[in-house]
Amino acid sequence: MQRIHRPIVHLALALSLAATGSLFARQDAPAEQAPEAKAVEIPEITFERVWPGVSVRRPVQIIARPDRDDVMYVVEQFGRIRSVDGSDHASAESDLVLDITDRVNARSNEEGLLSVAFHPDFETNNQVYLYYSAAKPRRSVLSRMSMDEDRKVFDPDSEEVILEIPQPYWNHNGGTVLFGPDGMLYLAVGDGGAANDPHNYGQDLGSLLATVLRIDVSGAEGDLAYRIPADNPFVGDPEARDEIWAYGLRNIWRMSFDPETGKLWAGDVGQNRWEEIDVVERGGNYGWNIREGAHAFRRAREGDATDLIDPVAEYRHRQGLSVTGGHVYRGSEFPSLVGVYIYADYSFGTVWGMREVEDGYSDSKVILKKNGSLISSFGENNDREIYVTTFQNGEQGPGALWKVKAR
Repeated sequence: MQRIHRPIVHLALALSLAATGSLFARQDAPAEQAPEAKAVEIPEITFERVWPGVSVRRPVQIIARPDRDDVMYVVEQFGRIRSVDGSDHASAESDLVLDITDRVNARSNEEGLLSVAFHPDFETNNQVYLYYSAAKPRRSVLSRMSMDEDRKVFDPDSEEVILEIPQPYWNHNGGTVLFGPDGMLYLAVGDGGAANDPHNYGQDLGSLLATVLRIDVSGAEGDLAYRIPADNPFVGDPEARDEIWAYGLRNIWRMSFDPETGKLWAGDVGQNRWEEIDVVERGGNYGWNIREGAHAFRRAREGDATDLIDPVAEYRHRQGLSVTGGHVYRGSEFPSLVGVYIYADYSFGTVWGMREVEDGYSDSKVILKKNGSLISSFGENNDREIYVTTFQNGEQGPGALWKVKAR
C-alpha cells in the first residue's frame, strides 16, 4: 500500500493504494475525461492564505454560519469545531465552539468528525447536523445538535442521534452531510472499507453503504428518527432501503449542490487506477465495484447491472491518487470563474476546473499545479466565494486555510 512519500494518506484513500503510477509523474496534463467532453475557457486560480495566525489541526471542512457573514467554522477531524472571523481574513482570533473528542473515534486515518451542515431554517431552529465515526461498536453516526445562543457554542448535551450505520472496517466512511435545495438531508456513505468492496455493498440496495442517502429530518416515522421522502427512487422496493438516492459509489469525499442548477456534484475516490467526478442523479447506479470510473474493475458476473452512469470527469493515478470534490463557483468577485466546478487531488495538490456546457461537460483543465499542501476539503461563505482546507507538516501537524482567487 505505502508508496506515498508523505507521512499521511487521504481520509478517503487508505487501503486502496495498490495502484500504478508515481507521485513524480507530470502534473500539467489535463485530467482524462469521460467521452464527448468539450474545451472551453477556464481561468487559472491561486490560493490566498487566510487566518494565518489561527491554529487548526487536521481541518476537514470550512463552512459558513448561514445567518451571519462574519462567522465561519472550521471542522477538525479529531472532533472539534472552531469559529473564525469571516469579515477579517487577517484575524488570529478563533473560538472553540464544540469539542466532542470523547464521542468521536479518530484513531484511524479515515475516521473522525467528517462533516457538518446547518439546517436550512437554522436562523429559527438553531439546528446543526454532524456526521462522525464512533467506536464500540464501530459505526458512523448522523446526529443533530442545537446552538447555545448565549455562549455562541454548540451544545453537546443537546445531541440527538438520527441514524447509525455499522462500519465493518476503519476506512471508506464517506463523509459529506448537506441539505439540498429541496430541504432534504443528503448523506454520502462509503462502501464499508477494506479493498475491492469484499461484501459487494456497492451493488447491494439492501445496504446503506456505498450510497448517497436522502431523508427528511423534519419529523420521525415509525421506528425511524426521520421520514422517508415519498419520491425517493426505491420506495416500495422490498429489496432496497428506502433512504437510498443513488448507489454504486465507492467513497465520496465531498459533494456539493450547484445553487443555480440544483445538480449534485461529487468526487468519488478510486482504488487502483481511476479517480472520478460524478453528477449524482435520482436512482443512479455509478458502477462500483463493477467499474472504477468508466472502466471495468472486475470480471462481469451474471446479473450485473448494465445501466451504469458514467463519470463526467476522471483521471489516472499517474496524475493523482485521491480526489477531493469541490464546488461550482457562484461568487461575484471573479466573474471569469462563474460556473466553473473546482476540484482537486488530495495527494498531489493539483486543482482542476470544468464547466457544464450546452451538450454535456467540458474538458477538465489544470488551473493550479501542486501547491505543496494536502487538499482536504473545499467550502463556501455566504457569498459563494470558495475556501480550502489543507493538511501540512505531517499527520499531526498544523493545517492551513485558504481562499480561491482567479489569476
